[in-house]
Amino acid sequence: MLDIQSIRENPDQVKTGVKNKGLDPKLVDELLKLDSKRRQLISEVEKLRAERNAAAKIKDIPAGKKIKLELQKLEPELKTVEAEFQIALTGLPNLPAKDVPIGKSEADNKVIKEDKPEKFSFAPKDHLELGETLDIIDFTRGAKVAGSSFYYLKNDGALLELALVAFGLNFLQKKGFTPMITPDLSKSRYYLGTGYLPKGPEAQIYEIKDNDLGLIATAEVTLAGYHADEILAAETLPKKYAGYSHCFRVEAGGYGKYAKGLYRVHQFTKVEMFSHCLPEQSTKIHQELLALEEEFWQSLKIPYRVIEMCTADLGAQAVKKYDLEAWLPGRNDWGEITSTSNTTDYQARRLNIKYKKGAQSGYAHTLNGTLVATSRAIIAILENYQQKDGSVKVPEVLQPYLGKKVIASKGGQE
Repeated sequence: MLDIQSIRENPDQVKTGVKNKGLDPKLVDELLKLDSKRRQLISEVEKLRAERNAAAKIKDIPAGKKIKLELQKLEPELKTVEAEFQIALTGLPNLPAKDVPIGKSEADNKVIKEDKPEKFSFAPKDHLELGETLDIIDFTRGAKVAGSSFYYLKNDGALLELALVAFGLNFLQKKGFTPMITPDLSKSRYYLGTGYLPKGPEAQIYEIKDNDLGLIATAEVTLAGYHADEILAAETLPKKYAGYSHCFRVEAGGYGKYAKGLYRVHQFTKVEMFSHCLPEQSTKIHQELLALEEEFWQSLKIPYRVIEMCTADLGAQAVKKYDLEAWLPGRNDWGEITSTSNTTDYQARRLNIKYKKGAQSGYAHTLNGTLVATSRAIIAILENYQQKDGSVKVPEVLQPYLGKKVIASKGGQE
């Protein structure tokens, strides 16, 4: 959520940012009209309440009755306008940073670093064929039990997921992050407050019927909510959390070739980085999160590239965002494996997360970054580490966790 005072003072700047994110700048004009009407009504209501109190003191009953009737008309109107104002305010996106590439679609994203993938001496298989042959992924029975885009991991597939989570949490703990296992559900305030929508064409959240709960799309939701309605002492910042959770997405299945197999599914496991910090710390921390993502994927020896997202591909929350894309031989193309975003005070305003630094106080900044989404990591490992005989080498850093060097058919190992 943006600061209304800043919008009043810089409407043209806000309109430009809104437009660059692909939304109609008229949204700003509509908000300011509501703001003006709301402020006028607040002034009138407060004036009448003061007059009512004054009339009560001198026991002017006729005047008191007249004022009461006026308030009965204005107070509901104020309540309605206030609700419309809040909807309009929360509907505006965070404004992109000045150095973000301006663009209209993902085609305008900027590649800032790219590995050169190695060529296979044989025709590589995709992760679905490898997973079925090795008996480690079962989509058929997943669909039978839960529906399309659900799956079972079994045998070494299950162990590979656990190895990635254990390695990821250990990796981040050594970097000063606090390991956290978060709830897989949250109240609507928290998934709405972090910007995840339960309805509409971009819906991501599964809501629980007759409950104010939804299945989280990412531990970003629960880690952001951890300090909601708190004032954080400056000397305790930045706070850095490594959150393990299952993640649930309504969005699976509508992306053509990108929906195939594990790439876009309704449920997966993730280790998420999250930071609450002072405003002056967030730019540096964002670069640190990106560097950690790179270091993690370098340790797995997976070819990747770094993408800086253009204005239209930032999403509502972020002022700046980077994606890592892994080379996926099974489709002979790059595919997103992580992202990291600086959301500045956008989420903190919604969730009332503040800091105090001496006499100064304000809204904290929040940042998030995926270290590893296990479903996509499994794709990258199976496809990049496959061998001609259909077996898959285990990345060296995962071998102590998995207890083997090679995943072979029928549970064989080397």
